[in-house]
Amino acid sequence: MIRIKQLHHVSLVCRDLQRSVAFYRDLIGLEQIERPDFDFEGAWFAIGSGQLHLIIDENRIPKNPKEPHSRNPHFAIRVGDYHETVKWLKENEIEIMEKPYSKSGFAQIFCQDPDGYLIELHVPQEEFRKSL
Repeated sequence: MIRIKQLHHVSLVCRDLQRSVAFYRDLIGLEQIERPDFDFEGAWFAIGSGQLHLIIDENRIPKNPKEPHSRNPHFAIRVGDYHETVKWLKENEIEIMEKPYSKSGFAQIFCQDPDGYLIELHVPQEEFRKSL
């Protein structure tokens, strides 16, 4: 049996490293962390106790849908405040899809990064309901 401790990182291939770094650092608010000196471009970010790794590899860029949909492959980040997150994304002209009463038990906000990867930002629904 494998004893899982935690998800360590998610790795995404991107087209334009500087554009993706700006998105995750400046818009999503992730902390950029030190990355080993690999022989290919990339950037690492902290997400709680996990990490996001961005990689440049022209041969592996996926074709992602243009329109966000909650059933597309995605990763999720827990945020501190649903309404503040929606306001920030809208102020920065990031297209979002809201699912505040999802059956998942989370109040969800979906958006896409510059390469079309879907990101779920959420809070537990009980926190969302208290904020109304």
